[in-house]
Amino acid sequence: MKLLTLSTALVLLASLVAAPAAEPKPETTDNVLTDLKTFFAKTAKPDGSFRPGIDLKYDGISDSAYSDLAPVTYAVIIHKTFGWKLPDEEKTRAFLLSRQQDDGAFVNVAGTVDPKSAAGRAYNTTMALMALRALGTKPKHDPLPVFDVVLKADYKDLPLYMTSFFPLAYRACDKPIPKDADKKIKALMVQTDDGYINDHVAATFHAAHYYRLVGEEVPKADAMLKRVLRDQKADGSWMLNPPARDRHASFDAAFIIRQLGGDKPEAKKSLEKVAKWSLSCRNADGGFGHYPGSTSDADACFFHVGTLVMAGWLKPANPLPKDAHLLGWGHLFPVK
Repeated sequence: MKLLTLSTALVLLASLVAAPAAEPKPETTDNVLTDLKTFFAKTAKPDGSFRPGIDLKYDGISDSAYSDLAPVTYAVIIHKTFGWKLPDEEKTRAFLLSRQQDDGAFVNVAGTVDPKSAAGRAYNTTMALMALRALGTKPKHDPLPVFDVVLKADYKDLPLYMTSFFPLAYRACDKPIPKDADKKIKALMVQTDDGYINDHVAATFHAAHYYRLVGEEVPKADAMLKRVLRDQKADGSWMLNPPARDRHASFDAAFIIRQLGGDKPEAKKSLEKVAKWSLSCRNADGGFGHYPGSTSDADACFFHVGTLVMAGWLKPANPLPKDAHLLGWGHLFPVK
């Protein structure tokens, strides 16, 4: 065996130290979508529903922890957004239908929300209707009485991030929101001079989404857009309030910017920045966490994918799925 001289060894060592490190491969739409599809294949359950994440012990956070109807709904929305086949669409359809009660309400079996509460009934029923609409399936029972009851008694106690649930649920049933209900909810959406509601991007987003769903101009749109653009952080994200309350802040802001900013240069620049931030939340398992380094979650996957679609980084199916504007929280909503 030939031994290296000291000088030769030093030269080799110096060359290794000086060699530039290999740059990480750039993200591409193909690998993001392929990995995302794999993530959902691994979280699919035999009954047609989906787990929040790959780890069997992971209970999810945000929507996924709130109701077990969230992961399956977001799985359906993502698959339909890109024209993918679900692992077992018939079982998914049957699973969703099995969660509807005789009074029209859909219920969660797992999750932190009380299925009998006003918030639980409105949330679960809207989510299930959204998913069934995407699957081209009607519910077994008329679900709209659920919202009629809530609007008569409990609507003032609902969080302001649920305002657009109501017109979305009615539209999913091919009906406009009743005028009386429309009036009640609009009375809750009190804006400040900067267009914001409750100093919170989530409440503000749902107001913008609400007005888009009912086909009306968003009040104080210019001021709202300016505020959202101003609040964007240097890393491209938004977080006005503590993280536990703003897990969807970047999606919410991106919707406002896309809808109200259109093709304005400042809007495009902002969306480019938030797209990069969303990509930084991607994990090795193909899913997305709510923040960089957090566990992949079905809920986070939808909101980051929706952001990437609104930013133009990911392209949805062509042609778009039927009634694409009712799919999810507006990532496929046309821009006026």
